Formats: sequence, C-alpha cells, structure tokens
Amino acid sequence: QVQLVESGGGLVQPGGSLRLSCAASGFTFRRIAMNWYRQAPGKERELVAVISSGGGSTNYADSVKGRFTISRDNAKNTVYLQMNSLKPEDTAVYYCKARVNCYDYWGQGTQVTVSS
Repeated sequence: QVQLVESGGGLVQPGGSLRLSCAASGFTFRRIAMNWYRQAPGKERELVAVISSGGGSTNYADSVKGRFTISRDNAKNTVYLQMNSLKPEDTAVYYCKARVNCYDYWGQGTQVTVSS
C-alpha cells in the first residue's frame, strides 16, 4: 500500500537547477523521516539527503552540501529535493525512500542528466 512516486527529473546543463518531488501515500507521512538517494551508472547507491518527520532537521552528503536542499510539505505528503549548481557528476537516478514499520520503501526513481 505504501507508494512513493518521484518526478521532476530531466536533462539540464551544468550550472542549472532542477526540483525533484516525491509524492507519498499509504502511511502517516508526517511521522516518517524521508530520504533521497541517487545511483549513477556503475556506482553504488548513495544517500544524498535526509529530512526529519517534521522537517526541522536535515542532513546532506558532502558532495551536495550547499547546492541541494531537501524540504517537505506534510499537508501535501510530498518531499522535495531542490538541486542547484548542477554538475555532470550529479547525473544519476534519484530515489525517494521511507522506512515504515521497519521496512524500507523505494520509489521507482527519476533520471537526472547534467550535460552540455
């Protein structure tokens, strides 16, 4: 019943911006911390950003700190990832993840390609 659906990916030039969204359903969204991960071709999946259930605490991978911002709107059951100053090395499939009742749920992913 838990569903996570990412959107907002696409092709962008270096230095550009994208805003990813993850629409959640099937659980009490406001009680659950949310994560963004990414996986580049040939690479391990890596944690990009974390936001607490109420949105008051965030953490970021060093590689995106200062460029990416995670946020959430609990009234809309949606978590966002604002990505600025994008670099080619940000190219990856981006995934939304939630741990609900000790089980990790993943979205289908959305492709972000940074290329000139």
